[in-house]
Amino acid sequence: MKLVRTAFLSSVITFFRIGSNFIIGKVVAILTGAAGVATVGAFMNFITIAYTLSNGAISNGIVKYTAEFKDDEERKNALFSTAAKISLYCSLFLGIVIVILAKYISEFLFYTDSFSGPVVAFGITVGLYSLNTLFLSILNGLGKINYFTIINSLGSGFILVLSCLLIYYFRIQGALFALAVGQSLVFFVTLFLIIKHRLFYFPNFFGTFSKDWAIKFGSYSLMAIVSAITMPSIQIIIRNYLTNAIGIDQAGYWQAMMRISDGYLLVIVTALNTYYLPKLSEIKEDGIIRREIFYGYKIILPFVLLSCVIIYFLRYYVIMLLFSSEFLKISDILVWQLIGDFFKIAAWVLSYVLISKAKIRIFIFSELLFSFTYLSLCYVLVNSYGLEGTSMAFCLNMILYFIFMVVVLRKLLFYKKEI
Repeated sequence: MKLVRTAFLSSVITFFRIGSNFIIGKVVAILTGAAGVATVGAFMNFITIAYTLSNGAISNGIVKYTAEFKDDEERKNALFSTAAKISLYCSLFLGIVIVILAKYISEFLFYTDSFSGPVVAFGITVGLYSLNTLFLSILNGLGKINYFTIINSLGSGFILVLSCLLIYYFRIQGALFALAVGQSLVFFVTLFLIIKHRLFYFPNFFGTFSKDWAIKFGSYSLMAIVSAITMPSIQIIIRNYLTNAIGIDQAGYWQAMMRISDGYLLVIVTALNTYYLPKLSEIKEDGIIRREIFYGYKIILPFVLLSCVIIYFLRYYVIMLLFSSEFLKISDILVWQLIGDFFKIAAWVLSYVLISKAKIRIFIFSELLFSFTYLSLCYVLVNSYGLEGTSMAFCLNMILYFIFMVVVLRKLLFYKKEI
């Protein structure tokens, strides 16, 4: 029942995130068109990479070890103090680098240095995001899902208001500035609630730096860095390729398809992060892990399948609701994206086993392999099918990814042996 409860609370977070993201997306689509959607998408990919690096990519490790040692005060305090120092140092270094290289980053992402201002703003405030992520990861690991839900929901509402105001008055520049500082400013909401409800004690963050904990975080950091860099980087490359090959508007249509997928799947991804990772981290026996996987499948996959079917048959209304009539061009090729989404979630449920058990080599190999196959398939299929080739490539890649994960975990899933 805890998965159902967590999924419900995750759906609350997702409701606010989806509402916020799609209202922002609608405003961007109407005021800036497909080109604006593509521009915003490029910055979002860059931010995704930078956010992960800003705290040393240890968020999953914090969740896992907080859940595992939440009743051991000595270890927990050493964990918190080490994680805080890693987050602070990494975000400070990253922020300085981003500010110094802002002009070059703007030229790489947008083919102009006109948007270097939002990049600088992002570099200045990224440290606040890093600390916010640290606090939220601890709350997640401690199982304080109610507060985790409240903070994320309030944060989404704040970002929505900020984004709409900036986009209305400053168009694309406003959208980029909202992306740059919105998530970081949520830190103050988190800090206020933590202090008000005494969710944990801040002196725990000022202890000594533990090399042992740093090494343990290292395995998760490596996995998260690879995951954070590969797919967003591939998306940047694909977007630039589409812009040069078939036009920036076509790249915007592709970005719109990705936003539809990211939106409705967010409830599942949030449930996996808030339930599966801490849960699998606590489990030591393969039989119980196997039971959790199939239990998750019985709940998650029917939901994903139903969502895909509903979105497909209502795709014209969905596209008009979320974007504008300009984006109806993607209605005939959305089916490939939806099929790919189904297999993506099926594979992700299995991939969380690798993350929770720190199976570093196979996880990194899979991330690199299927990022490369996705890019390769896009180059091949776009040449033959145009924009439709991108969704076909995504679909085929996710099917292959799922098959790969089943093969890797076959002993756990079918033979009842150690993985």
